[in-house]
Amino acid sequence: MPRTPAVRPVLPLWAASLTAVVGGFALDLSFPDVGWWPLAFVGVGFSLVSLIGRRAGGALLVGLLFGASFWFTHVDWTSRYLGVVPWFALAGLETVIMGALAIPIALAYRWMPRVLPGPVGRLLGLPALVGGLWTMRELVLGSWPYTGFPWGRIGMSQSESPLAHLSSWVGVTGLTFLMVFFVAAVIQWIREARWRALVTAVPAAALAILLLVVPAFPTTDAGSLTVGSVQGNGPSGYFDRRERGAILNAQLAASAPLFGEELDVLLWPEGGIDSDPLSNAATAATLDALSERVDAPLIVNAATARGDDIFNTSMLWKSGEGATDLHDKTHPVPFGEYVPDRDFFAMLAPDLIGLIGREYTPGTNAPFFDLDGVGVGLAICFDVIYDDVVWDGVRDGAEVYMFQTNNADFRNTDENLQQLAFARMRAIETGRAVVNISTVGTSQVIAPDGSTIDSLPSDTAGAMLTDVPLREGLTPAAIIGSGVQAVVGWGSLLALVVLGGFAFARREKN
Repeated sequence: MPRTPAVRPVLPLWAASLTAVVGGFALDLSFPDVGWWPLAFVGVGFSLVSLIGRRAGGALLVGLLFGASFWFTHVDWTSRYLGVVPWFALAGLETVIMGALAIPIALAYRWMPRVLPGPVGRLLGLPALVGGLWTMRELVLGSWPYTGFPWGRIGMSQSESPLAHLSSWVGVTGLTFLMVFFVAAVIQWIREARWRALVTAVPAAALAILLLVVPAFPTTDAGSLTVGSVQGNGPSGYFDRRERGAILNAQLAASAPLFGEELDVLLWPEGGIDSDPLSNAATAATLDALSERVDAPLIVNAATARGDDIFNTSMLWKSGEGATDLHDKTHPVPFGEYVPDRDFFAMLAPDLIGLIGREYTPGTNAPFFDLDGVGVGLAICFDVIYDDVVWDGVRDGAEVYMFQTNNADFRNTDENLQQLAFARMRAIETGRAVVNISTVGTSQVIAPDGSTIDSLPSDTAGAMLTDVPLREGLTPAAIIGSGVQAVVGWGSLLALVVLGGFAFARREKN
C-alpha cells in the first residue's frame, strides 16, 4: 500500500508564530468593549493555519503564543486593584492549558489524512474533528481547575451578531463548534482548491447557510412582569472606603423614585446589602419596611452566615415573612470569594492571599424562585458564565431571568461589558428576558431576542421600572445542551484517540 504523504506545515514556524499572536489579538477584539464579532472567525482561522502540519513541540509553541496574546489582553482588567500577579496567574494558567490542548488539534491535522485520505475525510471529517477538539478545549478551560473559567468561549463573542440565534438550538458550546467547524471547512476548501471541483466547497457553503438561515427557536408568550430594578452606585468595591450601611443606604435612596409605582417585584444587585439580614434584626426590619412601601416582594443579595459557612446569597424577601426562599451562589470565584488550597498559595503570595478574608461556600440550592406563580431563574455575578446554573433555572420553570452582579471592582474596564454580553447570550440561548442589575453598571433589561428593552448608564444611581416579557417552553439548547457538550467536546477527544490508533496501525503496515 502506498504511503500517504506527510502533512506539511502551511507556514514556517516563525510565520506561524506571528500568525498565532495576531490571531489571539483578533479573537479578543471580537469581544466587548470592541465587539467586532467577525474577528472571531479571523482569530480562529489564524490559529488553525498556524497549527496545520505542526508536530507536538511546534503546536505547543504556537498554541501558547495564541493563548497568551488572547488571554493577557482579554482579562487585563484583573490587574486593576491587585496588580500584575493575579493577572499573570490567571492569564498564564489559561495560556498554558490553551497551548497544551492545541496539540490534539495539530494531531488531527496529521492523522486524519492517513486514516481517511479521501474528500469526505479531508473536507468534512477533519473540519468536524477540529471543531470538536477546539470545543473540548473550551470545556476544559471552563471546568478545571477549581471549577474553571469559561470566560473566553468563542460562542459568547457573538451576542451582537446574526449568529447568536443558533445558541437557542445548540447552546453556546454548540455555537463554538459550528463556528470553528466552518472556519476549518473554509481552510480545507482553500487547501483543496487545486481540484477545481465545486464539490470541495459544499461543506463550507452548507455550514454558511446553516449559520445564517436557521431562525431562533421560538418560545411562547406568557404575559409580562413589572420589575423595578435598582442600581445604587454605592461604595461596593472590595477596597472602597465606606461607613456601615453605606451600600444599603445607597440602594434605598436609588429605590425612592419607585415608591408609589405599581410593580410586581423589586430587584437589587449582588452585594446591595452590606449586612446579613438573616441575623441582623435592624437590616431585616429595613427590608420589611421597603417591601411594604413598594407593596411587592424583594429579590436582594448579601453575604450570609449559616453555622460556620458563609454564602453569597440571593433572597426572596416579603414584608412580615422575611426571606421566604434562598439561592446561594453555585460557583464562588476562586481567589476572589475563596482561596482553594489556601495554605499552599499563602506561601507563594502571603500579602495577596491575606486580603481575601472570607471563604464563601458553594451553594447547593436551586437557582430559581417561585415569585407568586412566576418562575424566576437566577445567576449571581460570574455564575452567568456557567451553563449548569442557567440551564437548571430554566428547567425548573423560569419564565424570566434576574442576574445580580457587582462590577464595582472593575469600573471602567471591559469586564462589565463582557459580562453583559454573556447575559445577552443567555437571553437568546434560553428564549427568556433577562434583567441584569449591577451595583454600579452596566445594568440592562434584555429581551428574549437579545435586544435591549431598558438600561441605566454606568456609575450612576438610578432605577428602572420595566414591563418584562415572560416566556414558556424550553429551547433545544436547554434540553440537549449537556448532551452537545458530551458528544461534540468529549466525543471528539475519544475520536482523536481512535483516529490515532488507526493512524499508527496504518503507519506500521506501510
